[in-house]
Amino acid sequence: MPEGDTVWNTARMLHRALAGDVVRHSDFRVPDLATVDLAGFTIHGCVSRGKHLLLRVTREERLTIHSHLRMDGAWRVFAPGEAWRGRHSHVIRAVLRASSAVAVGYHLHDLAILPTDDEEKLVGHLGPDLLGPPGEPGGWDLDEAVRRVKTSPARPIAEALLDQTNLAGIGNLYKCELLFLRGLWPWTPVWQIDDLPGLLTLAQRVLAANRGRWTQVTTGSLRRGQETYVYGRGRAPCRRCGTPVAYDNPGTSTDRVTYWCPVCQPESD
Repeated sequence: MPEGDTVWNTARMLHRALAGDVVRHSDFRVPDLATVDLAGFTIHGCVSRGKHLLLRVTREERLTIHSHLRMDGAWRVFAPGEAWRGRHSHVIRAVLRASSAVAVGYHLHDLAILPTDDEEKLVGHLGPDLLGPPGEPGGWDLDEAVRRVKTSPARPIAEALLDQTNLAGIGNLYKCELLFLRGLWPWTPVWQIDDLPGLLTLAQRVLAANRGRWTQVTTGSLRRGQETYVYGRGRAPCRRCGTPVAYDNPGTSTDRVTYWCPVCQPESD
C-alpha cells in the first residue's frame, strides 16, 4: 500500500537508478503531457513529500515531474533492453529512458510537469512530512504537526491522522495500527487524546522503521500474515486479548475501512 514509507522507498529507487543520467527519450501517456519531450534533460534526483513524488530534471530550465501513487500507482525501474513486467502496458502513464535505466510509471495520478521553483504550489499545503528531514521545507516538525491536529479538537482522531494537511505520510494501514498501539478508539475526539505528541512521535518512528523495505510491518514480524495487529484482520482474534477484530465499511473503497479491537481500544465516554 503506497503510504509515506512506500513513496519514500520509490523516490530512493528512482534516485539511485537515474540521478546524474541524461534522459534519452521520454513518453508521457496522458493528454496534457502527450507532446512533452524531455530528451537531453539531466536527471537531478527524486524526493518524496508525504505521498507525492518529485522527480527533478534540468537543462536550460529546472523542471519537476510530479506524480501521486494513490492506491494503485507504482514506478518500476528496468535495465535498458529488459522486458517490462509486473503490470499491463495499457496502464503505463510515463516512461523515462536513460543510458543506465528505464523508469516506467504505472497508474500514476496527478501527473504534471512544472517549474521546480513552483513545487510549493502543489505540495505546500501539506503538513510536516513524517519522513522529511527536520529543518528543511516541509520536513518533520512535531510541534507543528500537533498544532495542526489540534485546530479541529472535535474531529475523530482517525480522520485527523489521515488528513495530509495535518501531517503527511499516514494512510489507512498506519492509521489503524497506530491507534491500536496507543489503545485509542478510532472515533475519539482529538481533544480527548491525553498524549497527542506521543501518538505523533510513534507515527514518525513506525514509518521511519519501515524505510528501506517494501513490506510494511508494525508487529516486528516479517512473516506473511503476521505483519499487522489489526489492519486487514477483520473478525480475526486480537493478537493481545483474543477478541475478534472489529471493522467498519463506509461503503466506499476498502482503503478506508477502519479496523480496531473493541477491548484494547474501548470506546471513549
